Amino acid sequence: MIRFEQVGKVYPDGTAAVRDLSFEVAEGELVTLVGPSGCGKTTTMMMVNRLIEPTSGRIFVEGRDISGVDPVALRRRMGYVIQDVGLFPHRTVLDNTATVPALIGWKRARARARAAELLDLVGLDPAAYGPRYPAQLSGGQRQRVGVARALAADPPVLLMDEPFGAVDPVVRERLQNEFLKLQAAMRKTVLMVTHDIEEAVRMGDRIAVYGEGHIEQYDSPAAVLGAPATPYVARFVGADRGLKRLSVTAVEPADLEEPPVASTDEPARDAAARMRAEGARWAVVLNSGGELHGWVSADALAGAGEGSSVGDFASRMEAWVPLGSPLKQAFSEMLQHDAGWVAVLDEAREARFLGVLTPAKLHEALRRSVDADAQGIGRDEVDFDSVSDA
Repeated sequence: MIRFEQVGKVYPDGTAAVRDLSFEVAEGELVTLVGPSGCGKTTTMMMVNRLIEPTSGRIFVEGRDISGVDPVALRRRMGYVIQDVGLFPHRTVLDNTATVPALIGWKRARARARAAELLDLVGLDPAAYGPRYPAQLSGGQRQRVGVARALAADPPVLLMDEPFGAVDPVVRERLQNEFLKLQAAMRKTVLMVTHDIEEAVRMGDRIAVYGEGHIEQYDSPAAVLGAPATPYVARFVGADRGLKRLSVTAVEPADLEEPPVASTDEPARDAAARMRAEGARWAVVLNSGGELHGWVSADALAGAGEGSSVGDFASRMEAWVPLGSPLKQAFSEMLQHDAGWVAVLDEAREARFLGVLTPAKLHEALRRSVDADAQGIGRDEVDFDSVSDA
């Protein structure tokens, strides 16, 4: 979708902003450009819509050399989101969102209908927020309007320059989550500039780690964290890159243990006897449909009376995650609820219980992930006995 061929940018004073850039962004891929200030990442992005013209090399979008495309027409086919949003203060939220469709000739009714649809998609009720002006919104709400405006004309390419940098950390995480959900549904081709390696890892399908005017490594987040290509990349991603890798390593079925299980309608005395025989101190409690109900301890069942059932003694399960969640989320649930394990549910099958992830299994999953990348194989192909302790 986007291809750079030996692209460079040298300013009249001799400053080389970028040099010899060659990389590709596949259709539907979100690529994060990350690096310190002044490394050339924003220059790279702005050359894609010709706000900055390269001095050497060629850039292709959808197979066309953009040097032969009218810059205005090119920009109208690309969404653009910036840190300070850039909304027109004198126009309503609805009219701000409808800006690009109106510019490319859509009829007013169609443009405003599309704007309302996009506002709803980013979580802003168009009836409530459409008539407001930017000054009447919070920073996070303005950022959502900026994303909606960029998507309004359904552009194939989206350029994002520090899009979530101007809001507080809590709002930032929420906006990141919402954008990732949008991206999963819409599959735009996205170039996103950030200086934050945590954001780059969390958001990107691939990461371009910039040195001074060039790319030091271009790879998946897991590979960048697990196998930095150069000492510079290793320093940039940080000594805690193993912890960062938790964010990009998903919980898989092979990571789970099968704990003792009891059903809500099972006689409590029967369950207590079985748990004693198995030496189990606790059991996961499921309902008749195999869905998670909670958990129960052997001590709680010890004094069960005649006719009571397991469900009468079960406690609510607070620590759980969907299958496919990042290991970081599972670890966070363990810490937040002071739990020795988290339940894992299959949300695609009506939240059916699959098993539990323990700290030991979480560690094993992380080690398998690192070793799988090093060997170029799948996690399920790694012989754990051979996994390095590094």
